[in-house]
Amino acid sequence: MCDSLVMNANDFERYDGLIFDCDGTLADSMPVHYVAWRETMSRYGIEFKEDRFYSMGGMPSAKIVALLSGEHGVDVDPEAVAAEKETQFQSLIDQVQPMAAVCEIAAAFHGKKPMAVASGSGRVVVEKQLVALGIDHWFSVVVTSEDTQRHKPEPDVFLEAARRIEVKPENCVVFEDSPLGFQAAQAAGMDWVDVR
Repeated sequence: MCDSLVMNANDFERYDGLIFDCDGTLADSMPVHYVAWRETMSRYGIEFKEDRFYSMGGMPSAKIVALLSGEHGVDVDPEAVAAEKETQFQSLIDQVQPMAAVCEIAAAFHGKKPMAVASGSGRVVVEKQLVALGIDHWFSVVVTSEDTQRHKPEPDVFLEAARRIEVKPENCVVFEDSPLGFQAAQAAGMDWVDVR
């Protein structure tokens, strides 16, 4: 584990594969996601505080909706509200900026080591962000919430990414920004970097 944002490519030469979360790791998208969440949930009379939002990083959207609506006694279709939130986010996607320090690491290893994106978000949202940032061609594999049954803090998304890039989990390093992601990487037997 490494918990410093001061990092350079030499720190990661020993790994055979690099796995990156998307939101808050490659993409500085969390503030934009929060705006989309706040606006969507307020339409249902649900207040979603910012600190709570950040504590749920890496959790699939429908799961968040189900949890919040259950706590507030609001009867909604979690999948439909999650889709509404994702549409709201996509309308704001041009506001998303790269996380420079992390993208520099990915750029340094592009074409040199197998790299994957492993995210708790949906495929469409992840791929649109990577395209908007101009980095989609850097990654041979993108694993999203649709690709595994269990989600962070379970290790499945990282294990699936390692399988697809054909690198043993213990030879991978994960770049993450959320406690759920750190737990998932640790459960996968991988070293991890807190990019916050």
